[in-house]
Amino acid sequence: MNPLHRVTRLAAIGLLASTCVLTATTTVSAAPASPTIVGGTAASTADHPWTVSLTLQGGKWCGGTLVAPTKVVTAAHCTEGYGASDFGVIAGRTDLRTSEGTTASVTKLWQHPDYRGADAGDDVSVLTLDKALPYKTLPLPSAGDTALYAPGTQVTTLGWGDVKEGGPDSDTLRKVTVPVTTDQVCSAAYNSRYVADKMVCAGLDAGGKDSCQGDSGGPLTTGGKLVGIVSWGDGCARAKTPGVYTRVINYLDVINAQLR
Repeated sequence: MNPLHRVTRLAAIGLLASTCVLTATTTVSAAPASPTIVGGTAASTADHPWTVSLTLQGGKWCGGTLVAPTKVVTAAHCTEGYGASDFGVIAGRTDLRTSEGTTASVTKLWQHPDYRGADAGDDVSVLTLDKALPYKTLPLPSAGDTALYAPGTQVTTLGWGDVKEGGPDSDTLRKVTVPVTTDQVCSAAYNSRYVADKMVCAGLDAGGKDSCQGDSGGPLTTGGKLVGIVSWGDGCARAKTPGVYTRVINYLDVINAQLR
């Protein structure tokens, strides 16, 4: 099976049904499709204020992480082919059916220049907002935080994506906690598509818990740091098929350059 970004399922109509990447539901006709949280529990933006929803031309699209008052980190597969003015950001809104929280427009879009597809790595973009958002931000790891990626480390991902493979998606924020896998486990699942210095995998050997379509671009956190970005995977929550996330620690230089 070829991977699809975990982007909104409706936007993936017309793509191969067998692929899966992590993004949200939208009426916009576009390429990538991403997953939402499978096997998770209810979450709140009050507890996770840095978790934001990314809209594309007004429709639900991806997730993102507020890392500075005017800066959001998301996945490159969420932004590929679009301009800054196509996107909006919603913060402080646990239930997307409500009008709570704050919205912002995107004035600048930086996408990793080497991005060629989520399963090739470099799946990271940074959005600059038109105003500072009044919410707590999530720090990036430091270069010395390699222990945050140790196999067995419990990591949490959040999003409004599908609650099972094939849908439906969630209108309310959800979260799931799973362990980081070894590189060997991820390589066994994805062979050469897994690039250890660009990606990190997390999930249960038995499956049942994972990010899914609609979660793309959202955060993977542990130790109060942003350690990963929801990127891709084969299906959602399948046995011996962990979710794949951008390894943020290896992109600190390029991300921090956008935060200055």
